[in-house]
Amino acid sequence: MGNCLCRLESSDYRVSSNAKPDSTREENKAMKQRNDNSRLPTNPEEVENLLLRRDSAANPLIVFSYDELKIITANFRPDRVLGGGGFGSVYKGFISEELRQGLPTLPVAVKVHDGDNSHQGHREWLAEVIFLGQLSHPNLVKLIGYCCEDEHRVLIYEFMARGSVENNLFSKILLPLPWSIRMKIAFGAAKGLAFLHEAEKPVIYRDFKTSNILLDLDYNAKLSDFGLAKDGPVGDESHVSTRIMGTYGYAAPEYIMTGHLTPRSDVYSFGVVLLELLTGRKSLDKLRPAREQNLADWALPLLKEKKKLLNIIDPRLEGDYPIKGVHKAAMLAYHCLNRNPKARPLMRDIVDSLEPLQAHNEIPIQKTLTIISEVAEADLRKGKMQNH
Repeated sequence: MGNCLCRLESSDYRVSSNAKPDSTREENKAMKQRNDNSRLPTNPEEVENLLLRRDSAANPLIVFSYDELKIITANFRPDRVLGGGGFGSVYKGFISEELRQGLPTLPVAVKVHDGDNSHQGHREWLAEVIFLGQLSHPNLVKLIGYCCEDEHRVLIYEFMARGSVENNLFSKILLPLPWSIRMKIAFGAAKGLAFLHEAEKPVIYRDFKTSNILLDLDYNAKLSDFGLAKDGPVGDESHVSTRIMGTYGYAAPEYIMTGHLTPRSDVYSFGVVLLELLTGRKSLDKLRPAREQNLADWALPLLKEKKKLLNIIDPRLEGDYPIKGVHKAAMLAYHCLNRNPKARPLMRDIVDSLEPLQAHNEIPIQKTLTIISEVAEADLRKGKMQNH
């Protein structure tokens, strides 16, 4: 793709361009990487061999045949579709021991790449297999297995019952997420990023956004979609030079300008997501007035002004939040969005900052949701009575 082009994908603006290495050494590294990429594995045996050549996997993966996936998804029935994007579609499926002896019985999400066997499409699929085959953490979605058969490129994940944060936060149908759940989501996602950044071989997620954070029944947040993840800098290296790929509105400005990727690039993206949780607004919204369309640009000056801050908090919360907690979360977002990447906090420090904002001593979330549902039903009954 050309410089600074974008394509609309799942209501997100994806950015892609060619980063220009700033030294002969980096040009040589980039050339070596291109040569390595030209030999990407193209069948199950080669994928398994690649996984074996890397460190021992923390999450052993199951290799599925395409015929088995047809059984799991009831032949990819249309009413099993959970969602989709530029890559293809995701189906709900069910694994049982009847499929293959020794397999666990559980619901799964089956992510089918749409037949785009381009170099980049295959590379993103392979990145997910490699990273999620090596890494295991409560705040990363568990990859159960994959299918690499003929032209088929499929990933099988644990099923996340509540879907993405994007769908929950911006839904016009679901009840607004309470403050305590928003902070729980931020905390879990931060722990996932901190784990990646502090792994033995650091990983930069590169595409942190609300649509890539999934929720289980208890609103535990887990990072998904590792197609754009990259190995982080090691030793004396300060950054990784790479093609500029990510999502407008979330991508760090210095990364878009230079192609220099660091863990602090993820920190900026985290700041944007935290802003979305605070304000209930999308990172980019073309339907708003011109000066409010880019959330980070609009909200950043207001975050440190206590009198103005409460005016930008999601009105659907109806003031049901702790003022001090809001101020602390807002200042955290402010520091994450610093234009100087070196001035941004580390993810481990962000986790420490969010921990006191968790509602440990408050009503359990399931009970909170029950109360919310009961209130909504009572309001509905009251409305019907008034209509009569």
